[in-house]
Amino acid sequence: MNTSGPVDQGLRLIPFRGLRYVPERVGSLAAVTSPPYDVVVRPDGLHHLESADPHNIVRLILPQADTARDRHRQAADTLDRWLAEGVIAPDPDPVLYVYEQRNDEILQRGLIGALALSPAAEGIVLPHEDVMDDVVADRAELMRTTGAHLEPLLLTYRGDGGTPTGAGAVIDRTVLREPLLATTTEDGFRHRLWAVTDPSDRREIETDLARHQALIADGHHRWATYLRLQREQSAPGPWDYGLVLLVDTARHPLQVRAIHRLLRGLPVSRALKALSGHFRVQRVEGPLPRALDALAEAASAGNAFLLAGDGGFHLVDRPDPDLLARTVRADRPDAWRTLDATVLHSALLDEVWRIPDAPEHIGYIHDTAAAVEQAERLDATAVLMHPVREEVVRDLARQGVTMPRKSTSFGPKPATGLVMRSLALD
Repeated sequence: MNTSGPVDQGLRLIPFRGLRYVPERVGSLAAVTSPPYDVVVRPDGLHHLESADPHNIVRLILPQADTARDRHRQAADTLDRWLAEGVIAPDPDPVLYVYEQRNDEILQRGLIGALALSPAAEGIVLPHEDVMDDVVADRAELMRTTGAHLEPLLLTYRGDGGTPTGAGAVIDRTVLREPLLATTTEDGFRHRLWAVTDPSDRREIETDLARHQALIADGHHRWATYLRLQREQSAPGPWDYGLVLLVDTARHPLQVRAIHRLLRGLPVSRALKALSGHFRVQRVEGPLPRALDALAEAASAGNAFLLAGDGGFHLVDRPDPDLLARTVRADRPDAWRTLDATVLHSALLDEVWRIPDAPEHIGYIHDTAAAVEQAERLDATAVLMHPVREEVVRDLARQGVTMPRKSTSFGPKPATGLVMRSLALD
C-alpha cells in the first residue's frame, strides 16, 4: 500500500448532509452511541446498549426480530420514526466532518465523508481481509431497506509527515473552533465533531487526498456491501459513495489488536485431545493477563494460540511442519503462510478440529475477557490470538494478498451513532 507516493487516481471524499441525533431529544449523546455492529458482544452487550437509551443506535444496526426480513424492516421503520419525531435530523448543508477521539493515551483525528467507491483492482482502496458472503448479504439488505449508511468504516492513509499540509492542516485549523458535538462514552473516550464548510478548505482536502490510496482498517464487510449495492444500480448516484472515516496514520498511528475465536460445540478437553501429535500443548498459569504474556512470548518465536474455556489456559504452539506443509496453501507469500490466522484456519479448524467457518460454529469476539467468559459459560473453546504487526498487514495489502477474515482489529474505531448518511438526501 504505497499511501505516500503519487497515484493516477486517488481518494475522492465528498461532503454529505449528515444525520445526527438532536441532543435535546435523547438522554445523552453517549447513551445513544454504540461500538460497530460486529464489536458488540451479544447478547449481553446488546441488551446493555438497548437499555442505555430507548433511542440507542444499536436498534438500527442490530435490530431484533424473528427473521432477517423483519429485522431490516424494523430498522427502517425505526429510522423513519426517529426522523419524523425529530430524534434524528439532517444537517442543513452537505459538509465534510472532522472527527476526534481521545483518552489519556490516544489522540486520533480524521475526516468523515462520502468516499467514491472503487474495486480493489484499481489500487485506490485496498482490503487486507477476506469477507463472509452471508454477512455481506445481511448488511446489504439492511442498507437497501433503510436507505442509509449507519456507521462509518475506518480507512487509513499515510500522509507526508512533518509539518501538516493539505488535509492535516485543515484538520488542525478546524479543531480550534467550537465543535458541533462533544461527548464522553463509557469506555473513557472523548469524542468531538466539527463541520468543514469553507470551500477553500474542502479544495485543500480534495487536492491532498487525490495523491493517496487507503487501507481498510475496519469495515471490510461494509466496504464489500457498498460495492455490491453499487453494482446493482443502473445509473450513477449516491450508491457510488460510501460513508468512511479517513485517518492519516503518519500523524495518528492506529492500534492493532487480535480478534479471538469462540468455537461453539467444542469443549476444551476435546480440542486438546485432537491436538496430540500436531502441536505442543502446555498449561500456563493465570490470571488472563499473565497467560497472554506467555502467548506473546511464544508468538515471538512462531505460531502460537491460547485456549481457554475450562477454567484454565493452554498454550498451543510449535506446529508439526508436515501438518503445515499439507494444509497451508503454497501459492501465497511466506508472510501469509506463517500468519497465525492462516495456520488456525487451514491447519486447526479445517484439518484437526474440522469445524466449518459458519456463524453457528465460530464466533468472532474482539474483547479477550468476553471470549473467555462466553467459552466457560457455553462449555466451548476460546482461541485467543496474538496481534499481527501493522507492517505485515500493509505489506500483504501492497501485494494484493488478503488475510483470513477477522485477522486484525484496528482502533480506536469510530463510535457508531455520531453521524450517519441518508442516501435519499444526496
